[in-house]
Amino acid sequence: MSLPISLEFFPTKTPEGAVKLRAVRQELYALKPEFCSVTFGAGGSTQDGTLQAVTEIMGEGVSAAPHLSCIGQSRESIRERLAAYQAAGIRRLVALRGDLPSGYGAGGEFRYASDLVAFVRAETGDHFHIEVAAYPETHPQAKSPQADLDAFAAKVKAGADSGITQYFFNSDAYFRYVDDLHAMGVDVPVVPGIMPIASSTQLMRFSDACGAEIPRWIRLRLQAFGDDTASIKAFGLDVVTDLCDQLRHAGVPGLHFYTMNQSGATTEIVRRLSGG
Repeated sequence: MSLPISLEFFPTKTPEGAVKLRAVRQELYALKPEFCSVTFGAGGSTQDGTLQAVTEIMGEGVSAAPHLSCIGQSRESIRERLAAYQAAGIRRLVALRGDLPSGYGAGGEFRYASDLVAFVRAETGDHFHIEVAAYPETHPQAKSPQADLDAFAAKVKAGADSGITQYFFNSDAYFRYVDDLHAMGVDVPVVPGIMPIASSTQLMRFSDACGAEIPRWIRLRLQAFGDDTASIKAFGLDVVTDLCDQLRHAGVPGLHFYTMNQSGATTEIVRRLSGG
């Protein structure tokens, strides 16, 4: 498949998890990802694991981008992290506001992701390619769809190079979002985020938490399958492959897969898209 793809992982918490993730990554490298991103826990709770995973991925010969969230962080803590990333040879970042961990009061010295992007540019110039988050179905905390579009535009104005979307299952939401950005003069690449469907309960939980909409027909089909995991996975592969096919034919700049540290579904979707 000629369309560029990227892959997202999360840091593991145990040595066994780290061994399993290395095996998963080796399987997924067959897809020739342009880069892999690694998430960063609420309040930076997994930030050391993030750097460790990114360093490993780069050692395996693949470009990697740590997520960097600024909620609960000081300018000094972000400055130290940027220096560590530069020292490790990292050239790409995913800059996010991030979620407040439970029990957190004030959000630190950065209020918005655009503040973080501006700070990274002021500190490091154009050393990093900066990715930021995009929300085709509107961020759950945004005052309005237009306010959310304005927030993305502010991140680009501050120096972001491209966007990666929250996952979605309705391609029209993505196309409308990109059209609206273009009408505002914002024309950086916005890469669709793709969530393979492996478990209906996990998908419902994630979607409720992050504001991603599961279309009613998909939700009802998943509920009808009950505990039949084989049917859920087969249906999920069909739905997500079809979504990727629509996006590809519309000329999207790439596909970013939320792998959930699993290789099977992403590998099969890309195989189908490649005509395998």
